[in-house]
Amino acid sequence: MKPFEKCPICGEELIEKEVEKLLHGGNHTAIVYVQAAVCLHCGERLYKQETVRYFEQIRNKLRRQEVSEFFHLGQFFAIRRQDDNLKLSE
Repeated sequence: MKPFEKCPICGEELIEKEVEKLLHGGNHTAIVYVQAAVCLHCGERLYKQETVRYFEQIRNKLRRQEVSEFFHLGQFFAIRRQDDNLKLSE
């Protein structure tokens, strides 16, 4: 049974589906695939309490840099645009 039959934000229908959640901890980011109740109208996601606890465990591991059990996907870069006319050279 879902914790809510209708979306608590807009009152529309919820469906169970697998979703992608980005979690941040320190300088690290992880992509986690979990089940959630998702509103068909506004997109609100509702997670089970144990899923939220799982998110916190992952965030703590990311902060402590305990990432050896995670699958490495590559590197993440942040770029701040200084000027709208600025173009990156090719």
